[in-house]
Amino acid sequence: MASSRQDYIAPWWTYWLHNFPHLNFNFQTVDKTFKPEDASYQQSLIFLACVSAVGLGLSLLVLSAFLTCLCCCRREEDEEVKRPDTCCVTWAAVITGLVICSAVGVGFYGNSETNDGVYQLTYSIYNANHTLGGIGSLVDNSLGSMQVGLKEHLERLDEIFSPRGDYTQTLRFMQQMANNIIQQLTAMPDTRKVQVDLAVIADKTSFIEYYRWLTYLLLLILDLLICLITCLGLAKQSRWLLAVIMVCGVLTMIMSWVSLGAGTATAVGTSDFCVSPDKFIVNQTKDSLSADIVHYYLYCSQSLPNPFQQSLTVFQRSLTTMQIQVQGLLQVSVAVFPTAEKDLLGIQRILNSSEFNLHQLTALLDCRSLHKDYLEALLGICYDGVEGLLYLCLFSLLAACAFCALLCAVPRAWALIAIRDRDCDDMDEEDPFNPSRRITAYNPSRAQVHSFCSYSSSMGSQTSLHPPLPATSSTPEYMNQSMLFERNPRYENVPLIGSGSPPPSYSPSMRTTYLSMTDAQIRHFGTDFQM
Repeated sequence: MASSRQDYIAPWWTYWLHNFPHLNFNFQTVDKTFKPEDASYQQSLIFLACVSAVGLGLSLLVLSAFLTCLCCCRREEDEEVKRPDTCCVTWAAVITGLVICSAVGVGFYGNSETNDGVYQLTYSIYNANHTLGGIGSLVDNSLGSMQVGLKEHLERLDEIFSPRGDYTQTLRFMQQMANNIIQQLTAMPDTRKVQVDLAVIADKTSFIEYYRWLTYLLLLILDLLICLITCLGLAKQSRWLLAVIMVCGVLTMIMSWVSLGAGTATAVGTSDFCVSPDKFIVNQTKDSLSADIVHYYLYCSQSLPNPFQQSLTVFQRSLTTMQIQVQGLLQVSVAVFPTAEKDLLGIQRILNSSEFNLHQLTALLDCRSLHKDYLEALLGICYDGVEGLLYLCLFSLLAACAFCALLCAVPRAWALIAIRDRDCDDMDEEDPFNPSRRITAYNPSRAQVHSFCSYSSSMGSQTSLHPPLPATSSTPEYMNQSMLFERNPRYENVPLIGSGSPPPSYSPSMRTTYLSMTDAQIRHFGTDFQM
């Protein structure tokens, strides 16, 4: 009997996962054989899932320690100190964003691979279930025809042929052949129990896979949204966006660690099955199928005999013998007993139908059909399925670490925004370097300033232009440009600031630069531009 096969070899990553330590709640080593109904084996998978809780605890501990240090060690920083911190926050956000985006890409690929593998598994199970259902249906139909339809025809013919002993002897021989067929069909294993088990497994697997795929999809989309909100929050320097990032980031980090634990336990359990699937199936079917039948379908080797060959041979020979007997009775007995023709033709139709069922049953009982479904199921779950779970575990690990780093950077960004807002609030409203002061001091006056174009005309010249009306000001230091430069009225009526102001030839572009200068620079350039 074959003990290994060449058509299926478990991938290397299943052996790697299979070698993970299997410990129960008492930290005792557990057998790595796939036994999902065993309590100790279940504890070993739960223990692996709980390992991610350690990572979650460490992440929360690091985050709490960082926030504590940030709150306790806050100090006033000058401008030179702020710039490196701002740069560090920016780079931390950029790097974590890139890591999260890369992790999301890995997650999408892993989610798709896992879904494809599970779909191939369930599709193969449904195909095998359909094959087993066809075998059971053909056996039941053949048994019904032999036990009910053939028996009724033979009883009526026995009454018709009662005067002829040789004919009744032929009927008894046909009944004996029918009993042989019934005996062989009854000895075949009942596939209905196996069919129900496969249907339940396929339905539960499809149900769980749908919600697993949907959960990971929502988690991936949430990660992308958090990356987008992070970019908006840092670009607009909005506190409420940073608060949303903190809340969503903590929840996403927790879900990432939870998904890592669940994915690891699922991948290890599936790998335990993939390393030795034949052993598990033999143990599960030992109550309903014999070991010879199970090995025949698992390995489908030319060296293994077909366990149904003898039954099918007896079935075929019995049908052939009965058809010969019926054909002979039709030729010799219809002329003497015309009423027997109807029953003889009925028996012939039953035998023809049974022979058709026999050919179909022979094809379905061949190992190649079920073995093909078995191999496709193994390739789907052990290659695509487990590989996808590994990518999902990598996604969860990268996302958890990246969100931990992001949550450490967000409070620092919050503090920098608070320092900026506080500095802006401390500035005097009359300070020309205050952005709000510049807007109120500059923009309203622009609405009342008349430009050169407003005084020009198509027929006039520069000498015919009338100067603008003198600007009134309550400050004695301010001067009217039109009074000082009557011969050159092209300058705008803009009040100048302070006694150290430059002459009116100071252009608007230079005025913007002037408003952003320090006092020392004002004095310097004011001296340079004096006439």
